[in-house]
Amino acid sequence: MTWAIVMMSGAPRIILIQRGGMMTVQDEVMALGIRSDAAYAGRFMHDLTHSRAAEHSNILAFCMAPYLSLFVHESYRKRKIIDPKLPQLLSTDVEAIVARSRNSLKLFEDNQRGVEGQLTFFRDKISSVHADMFLGNTWLRIARFLEVDLGLYSYEERIISTTHAAVFHLGFDPLVMPAEVRRLKLQAIYEEYGRYFRGLGAGTDSGAQTFMSNLDPKRFDRYPNDVRSAKYYSQVFNGRGTPDINRLLMVFRGLMNFIDSVVGLGTDANKVEYTVFKIRFLTLYQVLGSLQLLQDELPGDLTARSTRLIKKITDTSSASLIMDRSAKPFRNTLMHYNLDSRVDLARVDVTQPLFGLVPIFFPSHDAESFIEAVDSCIEETTSVMEEWAALP
Repeated sequence: MTWAIVMMSGAPRIILIQRGGMMTVQDEVMALGIRSDAAYAGRFMHDLTHSRAAEHSNILAFCMAPYLSLFVHESYRKRKIIDPKLPQLLSTDVEAIVARSRNSLKLFEDNQRGVEGQLTFFRDKISSVHADMFLGNTWLRIARFLEVDLGLYSYEERIISTTHAAVFHLGFDPLVMPAEVRRLKLQAIYEEYGRYFRGLGAGTDSGAQTFMSNLDPKRFDRYPNDVRSAKYYSQVFNGRGTPDINRLLMVFRGLMNFIDSVVGLGTDANKVEYTVFKIRFLTLYQVLGSLQLLQDELPGDLTARSTRLIKKITDTSSASLIMDRSAKPFRNTLMHYNLDSRVDLARVDVTQPLFGLVPIFFPSHDAESFIEAVDSCIEETTSVMEEWAALP
């Protein structure tokens, strides 16, 4: 089996060609998923510099980095499995960055770090490095209380990212370099991503838009709200005694606000846009699962208020639906592109939204009602996260 880019009605299309036979359903689901993500990535990268919100492209690049990395990482893995002789398409440095960036989406479900390991990594490799770099530099000692080491990025007065979260999701360590070198390195990585997606047939002239075209530049903070991280993290979520937990919860908060306030902008309510749904669903799934892991593994570190609000998020009917064990293969298909081996292939229909998988994994729902449940859960989770972040 080999990969090919062919012209279909004037537009490049990625397909699989199977020697000696037709494409299987599994192959078609994989190819369609990859093609959709590549096309969306191409449009987004075009919109970064061509939309009216282009002046905020750095913030939006931070927010989208783990999703673009996910698309690259998973499609590249599949292509190398299908064609072991596939030429090296990413530099060694960028391939490692892609893997780290993609893994950041797992949050507490990162099986190499787990909850405690992720908390330690974020404290020692991100927060502490920021503090060492940005604090204690003012020659006038009496003015050092004015120094800051954490930037908060907001849209519609809701935090969508922070400088700490950006480093976590980018997958490389930009803090060891001067600002101009950091900018050029990020630009080089995005250029390499762009070449990769173009190789999958992604174009920028399809006329379709991403959320970038629907953002109002006036609703961004003109400058990041810079704060002293030690003070800020003591005043959110679980309170003064657990800054390590609060740091990661701020990452969750930014992810949820981003998918709730930004990613879905401009989508057609009567049409399922695969990649937009994928970004929103996977983020929600990982946040819900990570909150449950936090509750299960560190219950003694959580205040009664935190425990109550986690339950308020995870005990809803929509959260229970999404996190049911039987639904894990659905998440895996969105994450990894391939169908679960236990799926009845006769029920898969690539002409239907989400390949007709919804009633297979969620028997009480069709695609429309399931998407409504996901949207509802995103709104509920985001609202409670904001309530939780604001200590009484």
